[in-house]
Amino acid sequence: MPTLTWASKSLPDFTPASFVTDSVVFPHGVGYSLDRRLKLASDTTNLLKPAGQPENRLIMGDNLVVMASLLPAYEGKINLIYADPPFFTNRAYPARVGRGEDSRRPREWQLAEGYADRWSSLEPYLDFLYPRLVLMHRLLAPTGTLYLHLDWHANAYARLLLDEIFGPERMLNEIIWCYHGPSPIRSAFNRKHDTILAYTKSSEYTINVDAVRQPYDPSTVKTFASSPKAGFGKVPDLERGKVPEDWWYFPVVARLHTERTGYPTQKPEALLERIILASSNPGDVVADFFCGSGTTPVVSARLRRRFIANDITFRAVHTARARLVQPVDQHHAAQASTGEPFSVQTIPQRMDIQHAQLNIHWDGQAVCMDPEILPAVDYWEVDPAWDGKIFHSAAQVVRPRKNQPIASVLLSPVFPSVRTCVRWVTVDGQSYQTIIERYPV
Repeated sequence: MPTLTWASKSLPDFTPASFVTDSVVFPHGVGYSLDRRLKLASDTTNLLKPAGQPENRLIMGDNLVVMASLLPAYEGKINLIYADPPFFTNRAYPARVGRGEDSRRPREWQLAEGYADRWSSLEPYLDFLYPRLVLMHRLLAPTGTLYLHLDWHANAYARLLLDEIFGPERMLNEIIWCYHGPSPIRSAFNRKHDTILAYTKSSEYTINVDAVRQPYDPSTVKTFASSPKAGFGKVPDLERGKVPEDWWYFPVVARLHTERTGYPTQKPEALLERIILASSNPGDVVADFFCGSGTTPVVSARLRRRFIANDITFRAVHTARARLVQPVDQHHAAQASTGEPFSVQTIPQRMDIQHAQLNIHWDGQAVCMDPEILPAVDYWEVDPAWDGKIFHSAAQVVRPRKNQPIASVLLSPVFPSVRTCVRWVTVDGQSYQTIIERYPV
């Protein structure tokens, strides 16, 4: 079998690291109770076990280290991995953080650092990709599937690597994701598709074709209704629908205003929904180690799958976290691998910050944030029983997608004789917290 070789090709030592649990997040307070919160706080080692609580994990850190660290608990146990790594485009991708901006005027957009996809040559890119694919193969369950999402820049090289790691007979599909939109290209055909390479761990794999059937085209239905000879006498079950072909059309997120987060290269939820429905079952573990804006964990939670989501940048992890607390009711642990800690600055309840007066207080029923600071706030949350260690988020507020102010009042469960901790993230990505001594002891 042909293999891809280059001068620096090798596998590093997969040295694991420990995880630091920053917070446990209960979207809308669902599942939160003081007893449960104290139990979680006293058994943080259980977070490393696949059967432990919480079962969902959002991890910040280098995914090579993160995957190596997950091997003792998860090797051969992850049912589905979706991977959307850098495409070898040699571009930098900023994130849009403004609200209510005109999409036709990019010079007026408010931008923040997203991620860079720059390489000195192909070899460093392959040095990056190869060991991560090896680790994904090790983490997959015997019935698991990897979906590797790339485009024309590097998909040919990746296919040779996957053939080497999985075996060429384990290729399930080469899926073409088609989309449309404007393009500056005038010297070639417009490039309007990505390639998703699907490989299975073994010959026994999960595939739920009935879960992803789609209606037949109206012209097909009309043809079979008009002639008994249509289809050479083979009449499909028109009501049941058909199994999708290996080319899929889904609009890009730029055209889906209800999903758009501003994070670069965000993928549409419909794309991940088809993958997750087809190659996993409720209760399975779905992982995404290049999670970006968090589409994979958001769809996994909605479809009642457990998730492990990981990215190296705070912007990505924060974007995913903000999406996970909105329509989703599955709680999750936010963790960091050693060397990539969350940075949260503790400040007083009242002070000047970013040219505005900060004033956070408890009014007897809710936590209130002074409206003057709100234009700078992207997300804020409350731990009503702060222990000074792990933040247990029982209530959250996310800045609306449209140009509207974030809510200044946040209802929260109340417990006597405890401190409340309020955390917030600014639009430019800075994290702060303040302690409210509601009932001095």
